Amino acid sequence: MRNINNKRALSPVIATVILVAVAITVAVAVAYWMGGIAGQYTKFEKVEITSVLCTYNASSEIWTITLGVKNTGTAQATLDKVFINSIEITDYSLPPATDGAAHNMGANGMTLTSGQPGTIIIQIERGWQTVSSGTTLNVKLHSTGGMEYLKMVELV
Repeated sequence: MRNINNKRALSPVIATVILVAVAITVAVAVAYWMGGIAGQYTKFEKVEITSVLCTYNASSEIWTITLGVKNTGTAQATLDKVFINSIEITDYSLPPATDGAAHNMGANGMTLTSGQPGTIIIQIERGWQTVSSGTTLNVKLHSTGGMEYLKMVELV
C-alpha cells in the first residue's frame, strides 16, 4: 500500500498564482460595477453652440440667426428660453410680429439627448430693440437645468 502522507497537493507557487488571478478578477469586476453605479449619479448637461449663421432679408427687413447646437454632456438637455442682450424672446411664432423677435424652439423648448445635434432659428425684425447692421448681439440659451450658453453674434 502506498503511504498517503507522501502525496502532495498543489505546489505553493501554483497556489499563489491561482490566488493572485482570482484576486485580480474580483477586483476588476468590482471596479466595473462601482463605475457603473457612479456613472448613474454623475451625469451632466453641456450644450455647445457649434455654428452660427446670420443672414439679412432686405425685402422683409428680418435678420435670421441660425445656431447649430449639440449636447456634448451625458444627460438630456432641454433648452427652454432664448435671450438677446439679456431680453427674453417671448413670441414663439415665425415670422415674428411687427418689431419683434422669435425662435423655433416652441413653447416646451428643444430637448437634446446626449450627443444629439439641433438647430435653433432666431428671427429679429429691423426695429426690434433698435438693432441695426453691424450690431453685436449677446445670444444666450437657457436650459431647464439652470445652465446658460452664450454666443456673440454680429448682424450683417
